[in-house]
Amino acid sequence: MTGSRVVALGHYQPAKVLTNDDLAAMVDTSDEWITSRVGIKTRHVGGPDEPVDELAAHAGAKALASAGLQPSDIDLVLVATSTAIDRSPSMAARVAARLSMGSPAVLDINVVCSGFTHALAMADHTIRAGAATRALVIGADKMGDIADWTDRSTCVLLGDGAGAAVVTADPSVPDTPGGPGIGPVLWGSVPEMGNAVRIEGTPPRFAQEGQSVYRWATTQLPPIARQVCEKAGVAPEELAAVVLHQANLRIIEPVARKIGAVNAVIARDVVDSGNTSAASIPMALSKLVERGEVAAGAPVLLFGFGGNLSYAGQVIRCP
Repeated sequence: MTGSRVVALGHYQPAKVLTNDDLAAMVDTSDEWITSRVGIKTRHVGGPDEPVDELAAHAGAKALASAGLQPSDIDLVLVATSTAIDRSPSMAARVAARLSMGSPAVLDINVVCSGFTHALAMADHTIRAGAATRALVIGADKMGDIADWTDRSTCVLLGDGAGAAVVTADPSVPDTPGGPGIGPVLWGSVPEMGNAVRIEGTPPRFAQEGQSVYRWATTQLPPIARQVCEKAGVAPEELAAVVLHQANLRIIEPVARKIGAVNAVIARDVVDSGNTSAASIPMALSKLVERGEVAAGAPVLLFGFGGNLSYAGQVIRCP
């Protein structure tokens, strides 16, 4: 079997920015209340003329350009999203059409906040099995479309955006722990707690049991994240960066500290972008790379968690 690696990244956010002060004019909240509880200062929100597939296509096009590839070079498109209102065509099919691709396989993946890391693992597995050679993996969500803008406990969290990665086959990647490329995935869920994060109803609305999610994330996830590093043959202190799902700064910082990644850059894109669900990890990683904060080839922990309650993580080598 060949291996795979991430060769390029891209991200996109709508132009409109919603500040905490803007929210304070809509619901009973304040900049101090939001900042002290979740660490978010701003978030981007798309309009009705900016559907999920448009956000995804912009991010995908940027990743392809960075990789020096044409859309026709891609034979697999995976889009992780939980905010696709229409059932068919899928978001992946719509992205392929927007980018004028040839005839790629197209699949949507709904694992909510850990959707991107699940999709990245599926792309890696598909390439290793020989069923694809170049994949475009996208996390894209318009959380503003499912927000209850009258609920100050949830609407302050949410933002819109997309992040993308180009994954290619790489015969030079050794299929051994510690090798470059995309490391083994560790994934799972807690089905009995699945209702702690919900997108339900007509129209669908986001809701969560915030304290239950906080306790689960800060107590149960750090040892799982350390197991991800162990599977990859990388010690936590060797990590150059840690990119967790950008849920809440009060979750990100203690989880990162408990992992033991003492030398790593910790992604904190949640401050500027809010919780963008499946988009949060690829978007945060793309920004770190764009700013030159992580060296090419350096080990980076990606770890998604949230709805279902599900999780998935892997160590990758930075493009």
